[in-house]
Amino acid sequence: MNKAAPLGILPGAMSVISIANQKGGVGKTATAINLSSALAAMGRRVLLIDLDPQGNATTSLGFNRREVFISSYEVLMEGMSVRSAIFPTIQDGLYLLPANENLPGVEVLLVGRHDRARLLKDAIVEINSDYDYTFIDCPPSLGILTLNGLVASEGILIPMQAEFLALEGLTQLLKTINIVREQLNPSLEITGVLFTMYDGRTRLAREVEAEVRDFFGGRTVVFETAIPRNIRLAEAPSHGLPINMYAPSSNGAEAFRLLAQEVLNVTETRVGKGPPGPDSTAGKETGGRWGVAASPAGELGEPDTAEQYQAEPPPAAPVVPGC
Repeated sequence: MNKAAPLGILPGAMSVISIANQKGGVGKTATAINLSSALAAMGRRVLLIDLDPQGNATTSLGFNRREVFISSYEVLMEGMSVRSAIFPTIQDGLYLLPANENLPGVEVLLVGRHDRARLLKDAIVEINSDYDYTFIDCPPSLGILTLNGLVASEGILIPMQAEFLALEGLTQLLKTINIVREQLNPSLEITGVLFTMYDGRTRLAREVEAEVRDFFGGRTVVFETAIPRNIRLAEAPSHGLPINMYAPSSNGAEAFRLLAQEVLNVTETRVGKGPPGPDSTAGKETGGRWGVAASPAGELGEPDTAEQYQAEPPPAAPVVPGC
């Protein structure tokens, strides 16, 4: 990969961050939900905007898309006030602007509109002082909806797997970010790159991670926390709960707590917004990786079963909110 042009750290006090990667299956929605929930548990007011036509963030927080009649679609296409479309979730401090079944039509309906890239940015002006963080769960593509997310944001968080093909997708995404910065949103910066579904026991994962860190060369944050493959993370959406409520003692929940602290350090501490939170070195495992259990030396194959992969306490009883 060619060296990236310098993209700095998110500078603002009120943070609007898109979670985006045009490659599907990288844990983008899981990151959006569980990072938002972890920050809310730390006392921040957090809004999660579901801008993905699949609506997985909406479903994963216990809402039925078929029963959502005021959503991101109505905000974008019908001029609905964004405040009227925001719902509280079961997590204190976490709010959702959901998606419904109309959202897939947006890409076609916006083709002829000259202001199509700025609709979300204009819509959220009225809530600029309502939340500490707004996260936008973007679709796994580089279409109009993702463009709306990037134009509305100050930062972009990029989840990626430690795999070879992920490097190709990262290169394309960086080109798109630079185009958006040049033509539509000069303030857009990379908040950080996050490794997901990470298994540090494999040589491939370690090699890809090393290449990504070398590629950015310290100019852009590559989070120390890596989100491990984790059966509880996979189960939580079916119960309509974020991981810190479904299985708070799991490795997945701990990883997102550590990631949330890193995000606070990047977006708050470094710009002098306030004192740092709890000790950001707490929870470091042997070998210096956060959120990833220490693995034996050498390369290990994939486990045969989920139980072999990780033994964890049983989850809390699910409580699913109504719409």
